[in-house]
Amino acid sequence: MCGTCGCDGAGPRLTPLGVPHHGADHHHHDHDHGLTGRRIVLEERVLGRNDALAARNRTDLAGRGVVAVNLMSSPGSGKTTLLERTVRELSARQCGAERRIAVVEGDQETLLDAERIRATGCPVVQINTGEGCHLDAAMLSRAVAELDPPAGSLLFVENVGNLVCPALFDLGETVRVVIMSTPEGADKPAKYPHMFRTADLVLINKVDLLPYVQFDPQRCAEAIRRVNPGARVLLVSATSGTGLADWYSWLASLGAGPASSGD
Repeated sequence: MCGTCGCDGAGPRLTPLGVPHHGADHHHHDHDHGLTGRRIVLEERVLGRNDALAARNRTDLAGRGVVAVNLMSSPGSGKTTLLERTVRELSARQCGAERRIAVVEGDQETLLDAERIRATGCPVVQINTGEGCHLDAAMLSRAVAELDPPAGSLLFVENVGNLVCPALFDLGETVRVVIMSTPEGADKPAKYPHMFRTADLVLINKVDLLPYVQFDPQRCAEAIRRVNPGARVLLVSATSGTGLADWYSWLASLGAGPASSGD
């Protein structure tokens, strides 16, 4: 059981697409059956171990020139649709140039999202967390070892859909991107401040639905900046393409390589 969020299960399963499923690879968390004081100690222990491995991940990725983008959101934000379109369009713009793209998909079950990414021609590894509600640094370490992205790559990590626990677990990523959507309501940054506080960039997706939902983009941007004054906010639509040039330009600014130069 994760001492921070209470998730439990048989542990994560890592599946490179096209490789047979070999069952669960057990990854045990600490169990907490005691009082609050013991739980706090276990939480600190779990997070401490994770942070140490995350620091190693970050050093290793930076040494290889790999930019890792941790994508976090609630379920239904359009995260996978945005990632799928991003991979397709950045790959087309690169036209065989040296900056490669790879993806780590995190979900509790199924290979559905990873299959969508694989259809773009992008290398992808699926991590199924079972009952776990977030990815952690150990899972990313195993996925990177499996993918072995070349130097200068752009690595997208689609975290498990959840606006709470993924924010607590450093993966060793380069940047964090939080995606929310207009049907979710403009109050999400106030309700889930820690998630938005950790973001380098917030994408407000599904702006094509603004005529049909009660959502005030300005109010939402103000709420984001109240909890995270340094966060950049972009309005996008993975369906219509609105704002995606700015998103691609932001990605290109993260490191050397022709990821995109925008429109």
